[in-house]
Amino acid sequence: MLTSNGYELSARPDRIGELEPVPERDLRDRSALRQRLIDHGYLYLKGVLDREVVQSFRRYYFGMLTACGLVRAGTNPELGIVGEPEDVDHGKLRHLLYGEIVPGPEYDAFCTQPAIRGWYEWFLGGPTYLHKRKIIRHLRPREKGVGSATQAHYDLLYLREGTDHVLTSWIPLGDCTPERGGLIYLEGSHHRTRAEEEATPREERRPAASITADLPLLADQHDARWLIADYAAGDVVIHTPYLVHASLDNQASDGVMRLSTDIRYQRADDDIDQRWRNHWHDKDFL
Repeated sequence: MLTSNGYELSARPDRIGELEPVPERDLRDRSALRQRLIDHGYLYLKGVLDREVVQSFRRYYFGMLTACGLVRAGTNPELGIVGEPEDVDHGKLRHLLYGEIVPGPEYDAFCTQPAIRGWYEWFLGGPTYLHKRKIIRHLRPREKGVGSATQAHYDLLYLREGTDHVLTSWIPLGDCTPERGGLIYLEGSHHRTRAEEEATPREERRPAASITADLPLLADQHDARWLIADYAAGDVVIHTPYLVHASLDNQASDGVMRLSTDIRYQRADDDIDQRWRNHWHDKDFL
């Protein structure tokens, strides 16, 4: 049973399916990838990052947050086993996350590694711009209810002041089964949201807010499937700003936290949303 924000996803085959990885033959075919992105709204790239590079950053992240009690004392930080809620110093956690990790050189180096930045320069066909507002999240197990997971949305809702050619990379920082709370996508939703955006006057378009936490209802409204995947460290999913997505609840019985980052690249000569030129913070009102 998979849930998101406490809502149970339907197991019917017309309501749940699997993300399709890009076939090996197409990984270096730019035309095929671009057409696939138009058709599906996403590119699921399996194993394109060095697994040890991903695991090394995971070690660094949870190693830093061990000091605030987030990680269970006496365990290997790389495992990311959650500590007891009453042991967490939330003030120290916020300082370490937003004051040291997010603006730190380790995170920047991970997000600009050649396997990511070089890929975007090749795919976009020119100099690229990485949005400074980069988001990294750990998802604790056993949390349920609205607010426990990312609600359904599409990225353009928060990026209206720039180009709609911006692309998001969602990167699991460690192995991430569906039970651990990975990202899921509403199949074909980018076609509908784009048509709605283009048909609606700018001042009447959706606000910068989630669409809903009720993923089963949204699937029924779209008559579409939620697509899930068994992610491995080294995988990357790239999606357009029109594709509706959300995350599952972390139901891992082993206490392991899901860790992931989502970063956004675009061509440097396209319009840039100026609100995304600052480091991510939970008080940045985006």
